[in-house]
Amino acid sequence: MKAPLKRFLNYVAVDTQSAFGVDDIPSTSGQFDLARIICGELEAIGARDVELTEHCHIYAKLPGNADGVPAVGFIAHLDTSPALSGKDIKPRIVHDYDGGDIMLNEKTGCTLRIQDYPELKRYKGGSLVVTDGTTLLGSDDKSGITEIMGMLEYYAEHPELPHGDICVAFTPDEEIGRGTECFDIERFGAKLAYTVDGADLGKISFENLNSAEARITVNGTSIHPGRGKNKLKNAVLMAIELQNMLPAAETPSHTEGYEGFYHLTEFCGDVEKAELVYKVSDFEQEKFEGRKERLRLACEYLNGVYGAGTFVISVKDTMRNMREAIEPHYELVENAMAAMRDVGVEPELMPCRGGTDGVRLSFMGLPCPNLNTGSHNCHGRFECVPVESLEKITEMLIALVKRYAVKV
Repeated sequence: MKAPLKRFLNYVAVDTQSAFGVDDIPSTSGQFDLARIICGELEAIGARDVELTEHCHIYAKLPGNADGVPAVGFIAHLDTSPALSGKDIKPRIVHDYDGGDIMLNEKTGCTLRIQDYPELKRYKGGSLVVTDGTTLLGSDDKSGITEIMGMLEYYAEHPELPHGDICVAFTPDEEIGRGTECFDIERFGAKLAYTVDGADLGKISFENLNSAEARITVNGTSIHPGRGKNKLKNAVLMAIELQNMLPAAETPSHTEGYEGFYHLTEFCGDVEKAELVYKVSDFEQEKFEGRKERLRLACEYLNGVYGAGTFVISVKDTMRNMREAIEPHYELVENAMAAMRDVGVEPELMPCRGGTDGVRLSFMGLPCPNLNTGSHNCHGRFECVPVESLEKITEMLIALVKRYAVKV
């Protein structure tokens, strides 16, 4: 079986950063470049029905060799986040990590500081894959692809081990919320699956934030500032007034766990017009509805101050908490927890504070809890992954497939 580290480094060498504002799926051609590499590897290890679709979805399966064992699926995504460049990634292996700061780039002084990321201390003595401080790493989700491919290759090399069909899929444009738009569940071939697109070793998620996008346009009135008294309405200042009406401590940088937030993702404008875009999120449906209503009421109040039509708001739900779709199939979570313990990892249920392809797939009829990849600090220059986590999670996926065969 190919070493996970070697496979991972091959994958991160391909620029697969997705892009907002592109109608085509995939949004970038580099995702096809990686997809073709993966298809070649799938065919080399003996996977069947390997298909790369026109929209850059990969489907394949390793046929089962035991009667009565259910098919189980695994899904990861090809693209990396548009938040930071994924081009010309220069990964470096820190061997025998001493548990302290890591200088990523001597030219810029970019340093991965342990006071900011104290959780890295647990990997002292091991090996970390880090960036050069100018790009992200791409561990989200090339670690997940690496681990799924390693598991598949292991079973291909050990035909004596009983298993059902192992179905795999790799999707494009997950980071921009479009990974499942052309996903064919029937073609995929499994009725239960896992996304391998999570956090550090041991984490399992089966619930996520309900989310909505709120777009607010603020309409101002421009006039010569020397004659502006009681006439000039500055859209930028009015937009700031709206932002200041929201709780200052209910932002992503102040919240964790099951705490919801308002996330101002875009703000632009001038005196005549300003535009704000918020991501509004919460785990509990009642609180989620309350957050959306608070924004509406704030706009209503300000329209009372500055005149009707000054603030125009539209709110669109974008993500539902997959808990309601997973709980009827909670054995998927229990099997994943058991598989982790099988390889000496204590599992931890962790609420997902973002989204995965599995959220939408779960509501499309394919229940998909989310499993760890080993990654830390995704979507930025401080992204890293322990080599030992790549290896251990591959073992965990092997154990998870075995769990379904043992249960029959």
